[in-house]
Amino acid sequence: MSPKLTKILKIILPLALGVFLIWYFLNSATPEYRKELLRNITTANPLWVLISITLGILSHLSRAHRWKFLLSPMGYRPKLYNSFMAVMAGYLANLGVPRSGEVLRGLSLSTYEKVPFEKAFGTIVSERIVDLIMLILITTLAGILQTEYLLTFLKEKNINPLITLGIFIALIFIGFLGLQLLKKSSIPFIIKIKDFGLGLLDGMKSIFEMKQKWAFLFHTILIWCMYVIMFYTIKFAVPNLASASVGVILVAFVVGSFSMSTTNGGIGILPFPIVVGAVFVFFGFEKSDGEAFGWILWGSQTAINIVVGALSFLFLPILNREK
Repeated sequence: MSPKLTKILKIILPLALGVFLIWYFLNSATPEYRKELLRNITTANPLWVLISITLGILSHLSRAHRWKFLLSPMGYRPKLYNSFMAVMAGYLANLGVPRSGEVLRGLSLSTYEKVPFEKAFGTIVSERIVDLIMLILITTLAGILQTEYLLTFLKEKNINPLITLGIFIALIFIGFLGLQLLKKSSIPFIIKIKDFGLGLLDGMKSIFEMKQKWAFLFHTILIWCMYVIMFYTIKFAVPNLASASVGVILVAFVVGSFSMSTTNGGIGILPFPIVVGAVFVFFGFEKSDGEAFGWILWGSQTAINIVVGALSFLFLPILNREK
């Protein structure tokens, strides 16, 4: 099988699987359930959906502004509108190919702000590390708030948390060992990878060298608070979920975040509306209500990413004609 065909299949198969799973879940449901699900979606309070969309856009704008703090120590000061459009174009790309948006985002800034790609990409890696830490903190908080439910679930599934943690630590150690071996290699191809890695490292080190550390921290907290509130407000759009606690919403947020990060924008082997709906079912809510929540949130945010992302692709070259 040719590399090109393999690459195409890696893109198409997860999407096809996601579409099939959604079709299967809906097709296997009773007509009454589908009718109830559709009713919950169509009767959702548009005010709360609009508030959620607004928070999503503000979080993207804050992310674009935060990015400038990482680029500043290296002498680059991109325009906010270029940073914002690069972020949104990246989100649009992620709907087709998972994680391709980060590459496109770095290329956009390299093209229109003359930032070396490896350094721009290095700052994006730094961002992702910080975001991963924030997600871990939120996951920990969700676990604390729902300890009783989660321990019961782990016990029922015969999952040992200590073994899971041990495997995670072992993987980190293996990765570190692999990096040490690469450093000592004299193979030309490996040397090129090392040179590229040094450029990435320059971008990543900017997080320790920037002067606006407190501003960076403020925007990091602001971004994730808006993410969580974006989730929280949607529960008011589905009346039967209005009683859902903060802990339930945080668990749904964590599960939804993993779905978005491991699939093509939430459609793949772990479809966002389905897995988020399953969280609400786990906590005793109706399946149709939980999945309506998932569809409303995923649909509204995806629509914004498509529209604003497409406009960003259009306006980036127009607004940077001289470059």
